Amino acid sequence: MKSSLYIVVSLIALVFWSSCRQDFIFTPSSGNLNFSKDTVYLDTVFSNIGSSTYTLKVYNTSDKDILIPSIKLSKGQDSNYRMNVDGLIGNGALIGKEFENIELLARDSMYVFIETTIDIFPLVENETQFLYTDVIVFESTSGVQNVELVTLVKDAVFIFPNRDAEGVIETLTFDTDGDGVDNETSVKGRFLQDSELTFTNNKPYVVYGYAAVGDGKTLNINPGARIHFHEDSGLLITNNASLHVNGLPSLDLELLENEVVFEGDRLEPLYEDIPGQWQTIWLLSGSTDNVINYATIKNGTIGVLSDGNQQDPTKLEINNSQVYNQSNFGILGRGTSITAENIVINNSGLSSFAGTFGGNYNVTHSTIVNYWTSSFRQFPSILLNNFIVDAENTITTNPLIAANFTNCIIYGNNSPELLLENDDSEDFNFKFTNSLVYFDDPNGNFTSIEYDFSDTIFYENIIFNNDPQFKDAYNNKLNIPFGSPAEGAGINYGNLTKDITNSTRNSPPDLGAFNAIEFDD
Repeated sequence: MKSSLYIVVSLIALVFWSSCRQDFIFTPSSGNLNFSKDTVYLDTVFSNIGSSTYTLKVYNTSDKDILIPSIKLSKGQDSNYRMNVDGLIGNGALIGKEFENIELLARDSMYVFIETTIDIFPLVENETQFLYTDVIVFESTSGVQNVELVTLVKDAVFIFPNRDAEGVIETLTFDTDGDGVDNETSVKGRFLQDSELTFTNNKPYVVYGYAAVGDGKTLNINPGARIHFHEDSGLLITNNASLHVNGLPSLDLELLENEVVFEGDRLEPLYEDIPGQWQTIWLLSGSTDNVINYATIKNGTIGVLSDGNQQDPTKLEINNSQVYNQSNFGILGRGTSITAENIVINNSGLSSFAGTFGGNYNVTHSTIVNYWTSSFRQFPSILLNNFIVDAENTITTNPLIAANFTNCIIYGNNSPELLLENDDSEDFNFKFTNSLVYFDDPNGNFTSIEYDFSDTIFYENIIFNNDPQFKDAYNNKLNIPFGSPAEGAGINYGNLTKDITNSTRNSPPDLGAFNAIEFDD
């Protein structure tokens, strides 16, 4: 009874206190706000492509509840920035540009969110990049406080599909395997015009949808070119068409000033190593004379996808190139022909190199590894098979004419890093020579003849399970040091006398794409 009476009395007191309580009294700001930064740098953006959202935190360190009379962009409605103040978007013509009478409690803080989309052309002429600035102005009774906004805007050559009068986006329909039967696929995109078939290094290129190279045409990409792909975009090299990527060695191995770089169109550091930002460089069945030299291909879904023409030795030659951070495959061949030397592949959601549905593959002095960490990985660094399974579980076979790997490093953070799937109804020819291979099978799961490592028909001078001692494999730094088991373990073989950094190879040569070096502390 006493307990119930106590509760009732307490409730009455609480109601009486609440009825006497006055509303918060907000004092106009006197200009004593603190900020998480005095300048907000919005990372580099392309002209007309929206930025990420950046944050500024505003602190009221006083013991008074304050009213900020105005928070605005100094350029007003003409500003290319837009703001959200603690969830508010503003009103009227100045929406996102100006906010009035913003309340901020004592010892409290709030967020200002900032974005931008900038068209470079009205701002400058004949410039490839431009520094755009504005100021967030916080008004008070004693004046103003300012926070600077800075963004670097780059001009680019934009390649995108057309729209018809009804707004329908142009699409490309093509036969994926070149046999004309039941394999048509449609994607958003368009064929490049003759005037667009040379990519230079004057401006970066930004591709929306697929940029396709037509029958009998060749896309030439000059040294130092930068090609950026929007989401769901890529290159298509169609029947009788060719791709020539003409990169050259670079003096600065960080800037890669002479290499050709393929990546996504988000330039913010957050996206620097994010896989799956774009689709692929797709060499359709029937394309020919495809050459990739000194290229870096990163952050896509499949770095290079090559289909068909396994009897054509010019189908794809790729040298001195790096393929990183692909959400599926680094290089995927499907019944095709690939000749590769001095290539480096790492961080693939599935396999770094896959030769599927047979084919003809000759790979020399290459570092093919996989240190994918985003989730559990079930595929090895290298996958080879001579069949394909369709959606109805129908198996179609095709001979593996050759799969020769010489002076290579095949390694990763899983084991085994080599998977050989042989349908005995077709040829299955392969050989690993003077290579370092990570293949640990403690449970004896791999007992077929393909894994008889004592058979010199398949394996010759193989180093098993010795750590090559990469500099920082998880961050794609795959140099090897002096003293690595890969040092001096190769044979004189291949067409190139220099490693991927353009340094003359030793004799006997080191395994992989890199010469051994002394690591900095």
